Amino acid sequence: MSTTDTWIATHFADEVRFLQHLVRIPTDTPPGNNAPHADRTAELLAELGFEVAKHAVPAADVQAAGMQSITNLIVRHRFSEDGPTIALNAHGDVVPPGEGWTHEPYGAEIADGKLYGRASAVSKSDFATYTFALLALKHSGLTLKGSVELHFTYDEEFGGELGPGWLLAQGLTQPDYLIAAGFSYQVVTAHNGCLQMEVTLHGLASHAAYPSTGIDALQAATKLLTALYAHNDVLKTRLSEVPGITHPYLNVGRIEGGSNTNVIPGKVLIKLDRRMIPEEDPAAVEAEVRSLIEAAVKQSPGVKLEIKRLLLANSMKPLPGAAPLVAALQKHGEAVLGEPIPTSGTPLYTDVRLYTAHGIPAAIYGAGPRTVLESNAKRADEHLVLDDLKRATQVVARALAELLAG
Repeated sequence: MSTTDTWIATHFADEVRFLQHLVRIPTDTPPGNNAPHADRTAELLAELGFEVAKHAVPAADVQAAGMQSITNLIVRHRFSEDGPTIALNAHGDVVPPGEGWTHEPYGAEIADGKLYGRASAVSKSDFATYTFALLALKHSGLTLKGSVELHFTYDEEFGGELGPGWLLAQGLTQPDYLIAAGFSYQVVTAHNGCLQMEVTLHGLASHAAYPSTGIDALQAATKLLTALYAHNDVLKTRLSEVPGITHPYLNVGRIEGGSNTNVIPGKVLIKLDRRMIPEEDPAAVEAEVRSLIEAAVKQSPGVKLEIKRLLLANSMKPLPGAAPLVAALQKHGEAVLGEPIPTSGTPLYTDVRLYTAHGIPAAIYGAGPRTVLESNAKRADEHLVLDDLKRATQVVARALAELLAG
């Protein structure tokens, strides 16, 4: 066991309690009233001996993005004036719990070696991983160079532009490396991009007894939906060369329309999500989707079309400078978990792209199982195996110690 391993094992009960505190404070996004969680997190970090910088995003910006409050946190610990700065980023915002839970979504209950609760796996778990990895380094007695920063942000579910994107744009941080929230059995070095759009079809509402006096927006929407879903047959032929990523995909996640059973629907709103593999060009993807929508709606005379882009998140591709970071995580992951830790891509999109867009080499690694599905992230009974939390904390502390070795 390394010095940091021993410290983490000795203080693991404290780490679990820290995570329980974080899980018990809801951060459902929407609505995105997340400043209270940041305030409590800052208090908990201060109790552990850290100085915490609280950066409140202006209310007008938050509200324009469809949320209520955001305060991002930065903790800085400097081991020496020289050496690299390594940032560790995790997000505290989460999707609402939804239905089907057998454990209280915000109870942070522990059963059979697992901690249950919304965000227990993604990604309040890595608030704990990164905090206690840094504490282990502080108490290790090792001679280290450089600095470690903790970035705890609160709008990943809405794209991250007011989380890491805002911190970077404001010049509040410019690290040399980044590790971001992930899972323990792989080091993720690439991820998909995502285009989200809102499509509104305007027809003319009228009484269902006189259908010829109206323009049915829902019938137009059915033609559009058929075209969108058929497009997935084309997308399945566009294969990525990145392990862990297959092909692009288009999903319609929300439909709103109509006013009553006896009324011809005069308006239908559709929200769609188009996942982009790293090999695709985002501008070309958006142009293709817009063209597909316009062609489908033209089949419905009289229907007016509005298209609004909600999100354009670029994919993440590995930067050459990330090699030392990736190698350290793989080396110590294999030592702690007892199996080879591969690199891979993920079909998710993450805040990490915002760091790599600034030229900051990055890798995704943290506490959790092999896949998102195993943790029930964004589903009922989301959970974290506590042994994975301990091991991930040990891996991150070891990797940081190697990268900051004096």
